[in-house]
Amino acid sequence: MQETEVWAAISRHVENVSGRRFVIARRASAGGGCINAAHVVQGQDGSRYFIKLNDAAHADMFAAEHDGLMEIRRSATLRVPEPVCHGVAGRHAYLVLEHLELGRGHAGCAARLGRDLAAMHHHTRDGYGWHRDNTIGTTPQQNGTLRDWPAFWQQRRIGFQLELATRAGYSRLAGPGERLLEALPVLFGDHRPAASLLHGDLWSGNQACCADGTPAVYDVAVYYGDRETDLAMTELFGRFPEAFYAAYREAWPLPPGYALRRDIYNLYHVLNHLNLFGGAYLAEAEDMIRRLLANAN
Repeated sequence: MQETEVWAAISRHVENVSGRRFVIARRASAGGGCINAAHVVQGQDGSRYFIKLNDAAHADMFAAEHDGLMEIRRSATLRVPEPVCHGVAGRHAYLVLEHLELGRGHAGCAARLGRDLAAMHHHTRDGYGWHRDNTIGTTPQQNGTLRDWPAFWQQRRIGFQLELATRAGYSRLAGPGERLLEALPVLFGDHRPAASLLHGDLWSGNQACCADGTPAVYDVAVYYGDRETDLAMTELFGRFPEAFYAAYREAWPLPPGYALRRDIYNLYHVLNHLNLFGGAYLAEAEDMIRRLLANAN
């Protein structure tokens, strides 16, 4: 299928779900992503959409992202782009989203993001996980439900990433990683959090302030788990503005022991970056494991 045919197929799908004729008048690449190609398209009627493209083999990744965005939208808390449709055209998988007009961030927007995130985290369910697996980047993220939080983090998160790292040749993580898995129940102690609705991949690149001043998040990796996992990641690749943390803590204070659990949770993302992008993250992963083991003794 030629490129023009791919875009024609996507346009027909948008027409079918929107009930309005849609003909692309303009299309521009949107930078910033390292996983997918992204485009902003404008129709002859002035409507705009944000469209992600990847290889057809990643169609299920987009289907899961679509479902995750819908899960957050149903909570009526955080703003996310409305998912329009997803599918496969030729060799391409695609996800069509509402196009958000973004503006400049400010303290008021950051504070509202903190309050809205706390509100989303109040949406809870029984059991940790979700009804389907999804991805973190392009790495599979296992969401099979468990009732025990340390076991979930041990099996579905750190254990799985360590297994991938060993397969990729980072065998020197195997011994320390196994000791850490055994130590996780000790490190968690009696911490048994509510199973909160989570963004799952909440770093600074996955949030923005819309032109109307409303905060928005996107590129979700949704599941239900400890709300602290979302907060931990906001500190991993550059902290969010202090107004965000103050507003969140005012809405829902954190329990004691967060600083230690933050490192347990962020190890998952460091290991994932090791598995996605290579050995530049190996030393950081080793150091995090070493520090966590020291706290278990």
